[in-house]
Amino acid sequence: MSEATSPRQLDTRGLMCPEPVMLLHNAVRDTDSGDLLEVLATDPSTQRDIPRFCSFLGHELVESGESDGVYRYLIRKQD
Repeated sequence: MSEATSPRQLDTRGLMCPEPVMLLHNAVRDTDSGDLLEVLATDPSTQRDIPRFCSFLGHELVESGESDGVYRYLIRKQD
């Protein structure tokens, strides 16, 4: 993916554990290696679950943050 290309977005706002991570797992399967995936969530448990998901499966958590109750994660899929 070129840097000029916007990351694919997965909007899980309004969903509660375990749905955001389940949807993330499916979205990562449909993402090419090296591409970015942006995840939006409102469930505070994603602050724990998404970094663990990335660590366990070897994906890079490029960025994470929260603004106005929306958690944003930028993930780079690894092989």
